[in-house]
Amino acid sequence: MSDTRAQTPTLEAPADAPRQPAVSALLTPLGLLTVLLGAALPMIDFFIVNVALPTIDHDLHAGPAMLEMVVAGYGVAYATLLVLGGRLGDMVGRRRLFLWGLAAFGLTSLACGLAPDAGTLVAARVAQGAAAALLLPQVLATIQATTSGKRRARALSLYGGTAGVSSAVGQVLGGLLVSVDLAGTGWRAVFLVNVPIAAAAWLLAARTVPETRSPRPTRVDGPGTALLAATLITLLLPLTEGRAAGWPLWSWLLLAVFPFAGTAFVLVERRAERSGRTPLVPPSLLRIPSVNSGLAMIVPFSVGFGGFMFVVAVALQNGLRYGPFAAGLSLVPLCTTFFIASLAGPRLVGRFGRRVVIAGSLIQGAGLLALALTVHASWPGTSVAGLAPSMAVLGFGQGMVLPVLMRIVLSELPVAQAGVGGGAMVTTQQSGLALGVATLGTLFLSLLPSVGIRDALLAALLTQLAIVAGTTALALRLPRSVR
Repeated sequence: MSDTRAQTPTLEAPADAPRQPAVSALLTPLGLLTVLLGAALPMIDFFIVNVALPTIDHDLHAGPAMLEMVVAGYGVAYATLLVLGGRLGDMVGRRRLFLWGLAAFGLTSLACGLAPDAGTLVAARVAQGAAAALLLPQVLATIQATTSGKRRARALSLYGGTAGVSSAVGQVLGGLLVSVDLAGTGWRAVFLVNVPIAAAAWLLAARTVPETRSPRPTRVDGPGTALLAATLITLLLPLTEGRAAGWPLWSWLLLAVFPFAGTAFVLVERRAERSGRTPLVPPSLLRIPSVNSGLAMIVPFSVGFGGFMFVVAVALQNGLRYGPFAAGLSLVPLCTTFFIASLAGPRLVGRFGRRVVIAGSLIQGAGLLALALTVHASWPGTSVAGLAPSMAVLGFGQGMVLPVLMRIVLSELPVAQAGVGGGAMVTTQQSGLALGVATLGTLFLSLLPSVGIRDALLAALLTQLAIVAGTTALALRLPRSVR
């Protein structure tokens, strides 16, 4: 087994010089396919349980609070540890962490699939989220360190396409597996299916993915790691679990702690960088225009996307009485057009720059408006076919936005900080997804008793439309051209 290390340039390069790795080992097409497969697993699993929640509730007598924790436990652990996972990959080797993450993800998926009760399932989901945080940052860092020029642009577009499509495919695949009920496994199949896929990806990665690491590895920033974890947990946990638990005192106390934890994290990271140490998230990264403007847009985009996927899964099953398979099938047009748009991204962005993102946001808004009009006019007889045109437009717009945003964030990132930069970007994305489930999901569920499912869904869709309007305005801050 080879252990070839790709050497990357140091940070002393001029600011206007192209930051491309002088690699001694390139990522082959099969290697790229392997890391993208590894990236798809944790992304799929964030959403795959949405259509399985009613069946989990029936089998395990979970109740609303425990069901929320099945989703939130994974998402909070995932988002909290992503930056640390990127730093560890920079230190000890990205392929090594990728292999460890795949093995841990397969084992924790097995634990989820075999869970005898709701409490065990929640614990296994938290562990699965931690494994995903080890795995995912290594994908972007490996792409950054082993590709350059057009090959990197193509690889990053495929990664962005994988990120978006995997989210929708998670619910399609989840609905299919629950409906088929393989060997009587029911909802357990949505977790057990990860085990052979993770094993196959591990074997491929051991042969096809080159080893890379930062040329200047640094120790883990303990205070920064603890404060980032406190910041994300005090925000995400009460927002995702508070409503289901009846907004107990602890949820308000955590929300009160959040701004203090966030401020302390920023101050500690600034002090560490000024003193010459390497913080967990170097504040200097956020001063790079492409990173700053790209992350600012990824947050609202992810909030809208995460909330949409959750609300649609609940509304179609509880309101239109779709089965799990039909609820998943309704997202196939979105998946298809998202992937088509992501493949066209490199050519379009090379010619039109940030205007691709602006156009994508406008198309996404048109798709949301068309979907809202379809729901308003045809409910409760809305069919899968009736949803298809607006879903297709929506997916195409989203596919023009997310992959390009990811490429923009990474375009000026120093290669030596590929792991921490990729981890920060994915943390931002995952935190946004979790916030979307919490905010749009809470809005939808809170309105249900008073206005009914149709009007609650319309309120969520129009709220997302307002978010899209905001992201379109933020797109004007992006660099005019993209490397």
